[in-house]
Amino acid sequence: MGKWQYTKGLHDLGNNVYAYLLPDGSWGWSNAGLVVDGDQSLLVDTLFDLSLTQDMLATMQDATGTGSINTLVNTHANGDHWFGNQLVQGAEIIASKACAEEMEELPPSRIADMMQAAPNMGELGEYLTEILGSFNFEGIVPTHPSRTFEKRLDLKVGNKDVQLIEVGPAHTRGDVLAYVPGDRTFFTGDILFIDGTPLMWNGPIANWIKACDLMLALDVETVVPGHGPITDKRGVESVKGYLQYVEAETRKRFDAGMSETEAANDIALSDYSAWGDAERIVVNVHTLYREFSGATASPGIGDLFGGMAAWAKKRKSAS
Repeated sequence: MGKWQYTKGLHDLGNNVYAYLLPDGSWGWSNAGLVVDGDQSLLVDTLFDLSLTQDMLATMQDATGTGSINTLVNTHANGDHWFGNQLVQGAEIIASKACAEEMEELPPSRIADMMQAAPNMGELGEYLTEILGSFNFEGIVPTHPSRTFEKRLDLKVGNKDVQLIEVGPAHTRGDVLAYVPGDRTFFTGDILFIDGTPLMWNGPIANWIKACDLMLALDVETVVPGHGPITDKRGVESVKGYLQYVEAETRKRFDAGMSETEAANDIALSDYSAWGDAERIVVNVHTLYREFSGATASPGIGDLFGGMAAWAKKRKSAS
């Protein structure tokens, strides 16, 4: 995994395939991908705000040859992977059907309103400002997919094959992997967080583990995660290991009758304690409890962020 430097900007993976990285990979600092052949280009994801996306597109102009993007793929519905869509003018925008539907639920205007209210929201507001205060959500026009698919969609970028494989619901309801088989490269969206804690908004966890197994079974050399440094199959194994560990530890506490909050506070993160954003254990436990119990209702997003804020504050005061 040390083959690639984890630095901001465009990284040439070889044969006109690129990764665009935004360290440090924490909340909102996401990665994107670019596949080029001849005068055709495909972009995997945009970034969290217009300024970041504009910088990325300007950096990519030389690589695309024409300076324009023909196709844009959004891997899932979290805003840090699609809020910059409006700047990719003229491109066909593709996502899974489930992703496109989920995009309607948390528009950028709602996050902008939430951030404006943050100074009056106490502990939760302090946490939101800490994790999202670097981004500007003003002026974003929600620009949704013009084409959707289910399960799998095969594309051509010039002579390159690109396979879009729907593996959600997992992290979100409509997660998609973009696989470039000829270049042995995966762009994973948030199916992979490398050196950061995976975040399971939706589940079921078995689908996420199955997505890891899919990548491990294929001929893959380079893996570009949704957040964190470029990796290979070892990074996939690490994320799979975290998911299996958290599922097992949460199940023990569910069976023992602990509440979600008690379980999240009780689970020792062990080998994963050095990963960033460890407070996401709160969301992961809530999602697993819903799965174990068969419940359909989920806590509001404010409650989940409030739980993470409390967990992070407790961890900080204990250190």
